[in-house]
Amino acid sequence: MQFDSLTTEGSVLYKLLTGTIIPRPIGWVSTVDENGINNLAPFSFFNAVGEDPPHLMFSTVRTGNRNKDTLNNILANKQFVVNLVTEETVEQMNMTSQSVDSEIDEFELANLTPIDSVFIKPKRVKESFVHFECQMVHHYFLEDHKNGGACIVIGKIITMHINDEILMEGNRINLDKYKPVARLAGSNYSKIGEIFSIKRN
Repeated sequence: MQFDSLTTEGSVLYKLLTGTIIPRPIGWVSTVDENGINNLAPFSFFNAVGEDPPHLMFSTVRTGNRNKDTLNNILANKQFVVNLVTEETVEQMNMTSQSVDSEIDEFELANLTPIDSVFIKPKRVKESFVHFECQMVHHYFLEDHKNGGACIVIGKIITMHINDEILMEGNRINLDKYKPVARLAGSNYSKIGEIFSIKRN
């Protein structure tokens, strides 16, 4: 079956994208507004885009031509933290995915502990094993959209915080202790399953 992006309903395209491009890492993005109110929300259209210097990206939808609080905060102060989600925090991450008023602090909503970043204002999630403090370097609004589209945000990683508990010799990550969670389609998530290795030719 062929699905033309110009004629296929957006809800169908979304279902096909999220059902086939899997598993997707979850960027749990924390920001702060001009009044000092914390915001925390998960994004599964997220990944690393380079290591020299290290950058990452995520995209956020604009339902009804309106920005999410995360995007408004980043456009205002150019700063955000990406916290990574594990089996221990997945339920709290899910709580922060709901749409709430801008005045609501999602750290409090999900009973999470905000801790200071080193170089930027947005707080980090203490319960997360990994935090990336980021400075926005670029954003791009997708064109030719039907219902608000999306905005891609690219951030330069200023500093990384990796919990000593998941670090092994040679700065390798202990997956048995890290236990990351990835996004599938609908209400489904995945854990690390069978791992196999293939040497590069």
